[in-house]
Amino acid sequence: MRPIIQLWPNAEAPYTAQSPDQAQPTLTAYEAPGAKIAVVVCPGGGYVCKADHEGGPVAERLNLEGISGFVLDYRVKPCHPMTPLTDAQRAIRVVRGMGCYDYVGILGFSAGANLACNAATHFDAGNPDAEDAIERLSCRPDFFVPCYPVVSFHHYPNIGSVNALLGNFDDMSQRRFFSAELNVTHETPPAYIWHTANDDLVPVENSLILAEALSRAQVPFEMHIFPEGPHGIGLAPDFPDARHWPDECAKFIKRVCR
Repeated sequence: MRPIIQLWPNAEAPYTAQSPDQAQPTLTAYEAPGAKIAVVVCPGGGYVCKADHEGGPVAERLNLEGISGFVLDYRVKPCHPMTPLTDAQRAIRVVRGMGCYDYVGILGFSAGANLACNAATHFDAGNPDAEDAIERLSCRPDFFVPCYPVVSFHHYPNIGSVNALLGNFDDMSQRRFFSAELNVTHETPPAYIWHTANDDLVPVENSLILAEALSRAQVPFEMHIFPEGPHGIGLAPDFPDARHWPDECAKFIKRVCR
């Protein structure tokens, strides 16, 4: 059994009333001995569920690189649109508050990668006046890793993810808010991006427009577009090209965290 960490152990999580019948958000800890780098892992699932193969196995793979992984059980539909992002921001603060990690990043798949992108483009330095010590900490990730990401709710959108989170495809202000390519700045952290060229569910253009936005803002990034592989392949063990992404990602993380 892995340790389960409540994000708000002493209070009800924000937006609980809008998340009926859902458990309070948690992190499942996969800590690597002596690790100084930690990653919050956000499984995909179109904002309606969380895919198991994009959670624990990914954290265990990070452990092989001496990196701790914390799998985020964030809330999904039905919920207030800000709920998953609020959970991700809090998760980053909680891991940072452990005091044993020099760097805290976020990694996600598909809609979970949309969440990781949002955490990398919407963050704050913490509230110094907050009674809750965790809320005094920054929620800016030190790096982010979007894996076959739903980057945009504006360009090349995955309509299912948009409708699941927003419930209203016509709300352009919300669609822009959750479109990372429109919110990248020079303060956005470095990124490792990967996608497959023939992804039949989330177009590869999502990754391409994110890379373009990062380039314009002069934010360091590394991107790999692999030729073959359907959507949702996770660690990609059965795909000869894409299966190497965890190795390259670990190298990138260690490079930006030194």
